[in-house]
Amino acid sequence: MDIMIPPLAESITEGDIAAWLVKSGDRVEKDQAVLELETDKATVEIAAEASGTIEILVAAGETVQIGTVVGRIVEGDVAAEAPPVAQEPEAKPAEKAAPQPIAATPAPQPEPVSPPAPVAAQLDAPGTRRQKMTRLRQRIAERMVEAQGTAAILTTFNEIDMTGVLELRKENQEDFEARHGVKLGFMSLFGRASILALRDFPELNAYIEGIDVVYHDYVNLGIAVGTPRGLVVPVLRNADRMSFAEMELVIKELATRARDGDLSIDELQGGTFTISNGGIYGSLMSTPILNPPQSGILGMHKIERRPVVLDDGPIVARPMMYVALSYDHRIVDGEQAVTFLVRIKERLEDPTRLLLDS
Repeated sequence: MDIMIPPLAESITEGDIAAWLVKSGDRVEKDQAVLELETDKATVEIAAEASGTIEILVAAGETVQIGTVVGRIVEGDVAAEAPPVAQEPEAKPAEKAAPQPIAATPAPQPEPVSPPAPVAAQLDAPGTRRQKMTRLRQRIAERMVEAQGTAAILTTFNEIDMTGVLELRKENQEDFEARHGVKLGFMSLFGRASILALRDFPELNAYIEGIDVVYHDYVNLGIAVGTPRGLVVPVLRNADRMSFAEMELVIKELATRARDGDLSIDELQGGTFTISNGGIYGSLMSTPILNPPQSGILGMHKIERRPVVLDDGPIVARPMMYVALSYDHRIVDGEQAVTFLVRIKERLEDPTRLLLDS
């Protein structure tokens, strides 16, 4: 039985074999993962469709098209036939050895037994090295250039006094975690505030297609997550229907699986608005880049105590966060973008509004 690269998503036509999880001659069982395929969206595992002995036809690191046969499985118990095949190449170098015995030197294997890195570094000039980008990193680069080249991106800024949010979490954290098995984090609060603001400004939850504006009557909220392979944006589908606890549970699960490389391609598609939290890395202020074809992305940042002049005059130290909204000026006017960010600020500075406005 052939091991074929299956269709994964409409936009995906090829991928890189990141690693074989077995080697030629191994016995595999049906539904056992045998290789990892890295696409421009995620790394997915390909499983054996039958039990038997595997033969690898395409080495790790190679780029393959959808439908390519990369290996085959000889069904039945033929594992005993594998050793002679593997040993045959070792006899040839020994026969050709002349001046010095090389019997102790193992011969190269006919098939790769471990993943030769697709990003293997090459020596360039002294003190420098060249390294091939992973397919995911290539896709990230393409998307960033696409965003800059197709949208009229502007960014507006504001700052939020996080006193109310911090007090809300402190007062309710223990009970919330006991009831739901997850902590009340910042992301669900910012997510709810964004969802409510999107109701008032649907352009930020829409996108341009040709000469049309496509609006969404739902919010699929993208949450940017940094992983060892690069930035990915898993999507909370119908986040506008989720409670705070539901959002926190889904965010935790998606973030964990994103870092482990276990996300499916479907979980990375279909977002309508994105939130990115650079504050977890210590960023004080930044300008997030749109995730095409979306028209808006909210950037959260580090909480830092700064002097603030209160309405009645005194200057006090308050936990403040700068927030940024990057938007597509082709569809969103400056007044809409500024007011959208103000609505988020108002709701988070008085968190009870997140419940009352729902």
